[in-house]
Amino acid sequence: MPPAKKTNPRRDAKKTAKPRRRHSMLRVIKKTEGAEAPAVGPGFKGFRTAEEANSYLYARTNVEAMRPRKVPTQVWKLDRMIALMEALENPHQSFKSVHVAGSKGKGSVCEMTSAALVGCGLTTGLYTSPHINDVRERIRINGQMVDEQTYAGLISDVAVAAESIKRRMGQATFFEVMTAAAFLHFAREAVDIAVIEVGLGGRLDSTNVITPEVAAITALQLEHTQILGDTLDKIAREKAGIMKPGIPAITIPQAKGVVDVLKECASAAGAALSVVGQQPIEYSSRFETSAQLGPHMRISLSTPRLQFEHVAVPLKGEHQAMNCGLVLAILDRLKERGFPISERGVSAGLAKTANPGRLEQIYSQPRIIVDGAHNPESIHALMKTMGAHLRYDSLIVIFGCATDKDIPGMLARLGTGADKIIFTRAEGNARAADPRDLHRRFVEHSGKMSQVASSLKDAINIAAKAAQRDDLICITGSFYLAGEAKRLMEQRRARDTTVQVVGTKKTAAK
Repeated sequence: MPPAKKTNPRRDAKKTAKPRRRHSMLRVIKKTEGAEAPAVGPGFKGFRTAEEANSYLYARTNVEAMRPRKVPTQVWKLDRMIALMEALENPHQSFKSVHVAGSKGKGSVCEMTSAALVGCGLTTGLYTSPHINDVRERIRINGQMVDEQTYAGLISDVAVAAESIKRRMGQATFFEVMTAAAFLHFAREAVDIAVIEVGLGGRLDSTNVITPEVAAITALQLEHTQILGDTLDKIAREKAGIMKPGIPAITIPQAKGVVDVLKECASAAGAALSVVGQQPIEYSSRFETSAQLGPHMRISLSTPRLQFEHVAVPLKGEHQAMNCGLVLAILDRLKERGFPISERGVSAGLAKTANPGRLEQIYSQPRIIVDGAHNPESIHALMKTMGAHLRYDSLIVIFGCATDKDIPGMLARLGTGADKIIFTRAEGNARAADPRDLHRRFVEHSGKMSQVASSLKDAINIAAKAAQRDDLICITGSFYLAGEAKRLMEQRRARDTTVQVVGTKKTAAK
């Protein structure tokens, strides 16, 4: 059982101990624009700003922004991450954790699990990817992302450690640096528990240096086949790589044969695998509508330890019901391992679940939502969820995706729900598919209205002119596109506010 927050010795000691010498140069940080990162070497005094830290970070190999065939083979190993952890005195060994892998739904599961743990009174770290607007979104404690000064200090310390192992291990990647920074932050803040989302795969993912309290695997599908394998069997074995000896593992019903593969891997790893909906985890779900919550899913889950009755699923969509069931099963296993989990705390926490980039409304007139759906099944779930939970006359979809995705499958699902599609691409993303190619492939199999926009800004303007009062604009296909849309809309709101303020001043002057 994790120590209560009021008597956590590491946190209490941290409050009274003298700060480490290497942090002193980061006590006061002034925000600058376009800052270049100082060289990490003799005389390095740390990054003064978050912008300098970002300059260093984005100079690393970033698999998320690369075409799979261009990813260096030396990226796929854990040796360098293990060495980096050792250089930082193994911060990942000083906090408890939950590890979540999967092809779809893992981000939602992590968000819900974190919210529920906070609702139970636990100081909870959360590490997810990708981010929407700010890379600091990936590292959160109790829902709050790491502040700029702390972030600059973390990246500084990780950079020094990475430089110390560079000659024998090679240069640390973007994801390794971010993962190390997250683990360092959670250790220093003495979190009671951290929820860690796998970046890609599982077995060789940088996060897989932890030994969690529970390992969970969400729905598995064909994805990143050039890296993880071209069959569900191969992908399942990669995801199952997060299972550890003696650590409970949980999954949900999967495609035919996948659970058998996971059970085989669990047995080989010395882990006990449970499946939501199979004994001893009883599960049921239902759809309902209420004045308070509108259309939503409710689930019930019971085990020998906990009884969750008719819990409201905080995220929209029928597919989120099973994700929430997996969350409750994770919490049940944590209670078995001594964590103070209560039904009331879980329900209260779930109700406050964050929803970044998942059916998130970012503008009201016209009504614009963003969703990070990036595979055929997610697009199908998105179309179905919008039809069940949102009211609109016509649906205009702005779509862009990466070249290594199942493009035919995604385009087919788009055609089932959208009335008009505008194809575009995220700015500055080398993996983004050519919107002209997407358009060509779509019109070959669909008679739906569609066109191409050279940029997301142009696509939004086109959609806004075409949208009537009760129409809905949905921007989807990747988190990069969703993030760019949020930035554009924030800029638009800022301009609108400025115009209103100036107009008010002129009126007052008259």
